[in-house]
Amino acid sequence: MNKIETSFLHKDQFGDNFLWGVSTAAFQIEGAHDADGKGTSIWDVFTSQKGKIKNGHHAITACDFYNSYQTDIDLINELNIPNFRFSISWPRIMPTGIHPVNQAGIDYYNKIIDSVLAAGVEPWITLYHWDLPHALETKGGWTNRESVSWFSEYVAVCAEHFGDRVKNWMVINEPSVFTGAGYFLGIHAPGKKGITNYLKAMHHVTLATAAGAKILRNKIPEANIGTTFSCTHIEPATESLKDVEAAKRVDTLLNRTFIEPILGLGYPQADLPVLKKLNNYILEDDLNNLAFDFDFIGLQCYTREVVKSAMLIPYIGAELISAEKRNVISTDMGWEVYPPALYHVLKKFNNYKGIKKIIITENGAAFPDVLTNGKVYDIKRTHYIQDHLEQILKAKKDGFNVEGYFVWSLTDNFEWAEGYNARFGLIHVDFETQQRTIKHSGLWFRDFLS
Repeated sequence: MNKIETSFLHKDQFGDNFLWGVSTAAFQIEGAHDADGKGTSIWDVFTSQKGKIKNGHHAITACDFYNSYQTDIDLINELNIPNFRFSISWPRIMPTGIHPVNQAGIDYYNKIIDSVLAAGVEPWITLYHWDLPHALETKGGWTNRESVSWFSEYVAVCAEHFGDRVKNWMVINEPSVFTGAGYFLGIHAPGKKGITNYLKAMHHVTLATAAGAKILRNKIPEANIGTTFSCTHIEPATESLKDVEAAKRVDTLLNRTFIEPILGLGYPQADLPVLKKLNNYILEDDLNNLAFDFDFIGLQCYTREVVKSAMLIPYIGAELISAEKRNVISTDMGWEVYPPALYHVLKKFNNYKGIKKIIITENGAAFPDVLTNGKVYDIKRTHYIQDHLEQILKAKKDGFNVEGYFVWSLTDNFEWAEGYNARFGLIHVDFETQQRTIKHSGLWFRDFLS
């Protein structure tokens, strides 16, 4: 293959130990929704409900990774990508969410892990990437305090079966997103709404994050254990005190609420008073059990948000001014393309003393890709990745702690409520034929990593 033109970036600038990878999630790629004893997840149920997903899309087949995983692992190898982040589907391992264990699910992930290792690629497992077993949701899901025990059981099973070969673990993916969208706004599975559902889910998920990490540490003492947080650079719309304070509340909600208790700092209730309602659900010893000394923290940053005061908006008294209203360049998700956001987020999280190492575990962009004569010339995505890598380089030069970068995502996939409309992949997928085509961005990344 011919070399793709390069920017001035060179991977050596990032240091020999910098981690390069690509990220995926089980529900978004696997398909095979009921194969080999898999239980139903909250997303299987949510996608089957009318009007929940754009164009009525579902993930029954998705990218068919369940059957075509070897093809995709070969492509990771072809792209010179040394680290592959993927998640385990809880209902494949435990169809009802608790014992008994489904041996076919264990066998499947053993095949994936062995295949990844055979390709000379390092597996990075995410234990929870949003696909809660539906059987547990009927008992309240994350709003039920027992969810901490359910999750702990599941983590123990995964550690016992996969810990001999998998050294890198992420406990929970983006808790602010799946609790906010799934239990407060109702726009993601399980579609619950309201502040009570949200606060209960928030607290139990945070407890479960630390509990899961402790089980990994106990069962795989040498493991590299992290967890991932969605984060966004927040700016006030104006310098007015109202807007500045509104931006601070939004920043507290999106960037601080989940990381601070994990670091032993408790919930940031002083800066977001609605969080005081959490005290209704915090039991004795909970605050001690929220903290864990993670080996690394995964940050997932895509954009910035500009915030103005809006006192009629309950709990937060603020609203986001969309990229469209601000007339700025944006992606297919309506997210502003603003690479300095990544620098600002790294600066912010470097101020926390308790974080040992930061890895960017997701960053990428959805654009309207067109397959023409067997090629996808996604120059906007290529530039997006290059521009964000330049911000990481700037952060490293300024002494910030950042030691890895994983692109979201390997392939186009089922993008939750957006269905198949938003394409994030380095590899194009024709969802009718499952044909894979490496995009220009993927070829650029391949050459960059070679």
